[in-house]
Amino acid sequence: MRLTMTIFLILAPYGAFAMLMLVTSATVSLLCAALICLAVIAFDVARGRSIKILGVGSVVIFAAIGSYLTFVDATPSNTAVKIAVDAGILLVSLGSIMIGHPFTRQYALEQVDAETAKLPGFLHANYLITGAWIVAMLLMLIGNIAVLYVPALPLWTGLLIAFAARNAAVGFTHWYPHYRAAKDATPPAGALPLR
Repeated sequence: MRLTMTIFLILAPYGAFAMLMLVTSATVSLLCAALICLAVIAFDVARGRSIKILGVGSVVIFAAIGSYLTFVDATPSNTAVKIAVDAGILLVSLGSIMIGHPFTRQYALEQVDAETAKLPGFLHANYLITGAWIVAMLLMLIGNIAVLYVPALPLWTGLLIAFAARNAAVGFTHWYPHYRAAKDATPPAGALPLR
């Protein structure tokens, strides 16, 4: 249950951004998403949790793109704005791997006990889960680029790709820790059972 709530809080700003893009301006959508990110960060801090790389990176990306639209150039299409957001979040995610702290690790540390966090496979699992999210983000980016540059594609194509990619990443995030725990609990072939 805690993992589901965590995933909901992580995805809330992006879901709000996507929904608001359908009914209001990109600038308003970006501002609302940045405010929701700040609210999630405040919620974590109030509960004694750490400030997350993904949360801070998302605030910066939403605010930077919103500021660009407000003060520099308000003409980019909604699809171009979505591409900018997708590219920014992808860079934050890749950056977390490049600095040796996959962004999912911060969330995972709050879900497991200290013993589990010390297991050798724990960091590896977080690299894999972060990798799944990076693949999903890359697919979302490709979907939005395709909609922008292939006019024959219907607009819903990008939404369908984003929905499928996000749900696949959520599914993997739920499945892989259980798979890893079961695999780690299985004695190696030929091992004598403990009595």
